[in-house]
Amino acid sequence: MKIKLDSISRILLIAIMLFSLMAFTSIYKLKRDTVRVNVIKPEKIKIKNTIDSAILPKVITKDHQLFLNDLGHQESGNRYNIVNRYGYMGRYQFGKSTLKTLKIRVSRSEFLKDTVLQEQAMFALLKHNKKRLQKLITKFNGKTVHGVLVTESGLLAAAHLGGQGSVKKWFRSGRVRKDGNGVRITTYMRKFGGYTLNL
Repeated sequence: MKIKLDSISRILLIAIMLFSLMAFTSIYKLKRDTVRVNVIKPEKIKIKNTIDSAILPKVITKDHQLFLNDLGHQESGNRYNIVNRYGYMGRYQFGKSTLKTLKIRVSRSEFLKDTVLQEQAMFALLKHNKKRLQKLITKFNGKTVHGVLVTESGLLAAAHLGGQGSVKKWFRSGRVRKDGNGVRITTYMRKFGGYTLNL
């Protein structure tokens, strides 16, 4: 009877072991076969700039170089080798008397060929006129006179067109001088006002 019980115990023990093994294998397989949910990292989304640069306002720095470019364009289309019907020469349309004032003594052909000399002459003229108009610039810069906003660059452009004497006369009497083409000095004051000059 004892032997029989021992055999039954062994069989039960083996059965329990087998059952445990089967259960363990099933759980392992279930875990292994479980669908893994991979966390997909979101890609960096590149947002295309859809703003058209043409509709954005362009910031223009009204500096010394732009002043020279704009004035040169007005005077000659920025051409160094041009002479107008009145004999004014180069990019900035210098007359002989102005060159003489600046102590520049060269022939017309030499002046027209020498772009560096023309730029030096313009710089010298701006300094010359600024020196003679400095009191007016200091007193009226940023103020409206005879309906025109006064700025340093505007006054120096006007002096380039009609001479610094005509600018002084305009302050005193409001009289507006015109050049040979009928362009008023006040037109230059407005058009070339507000530039920052390095003088």
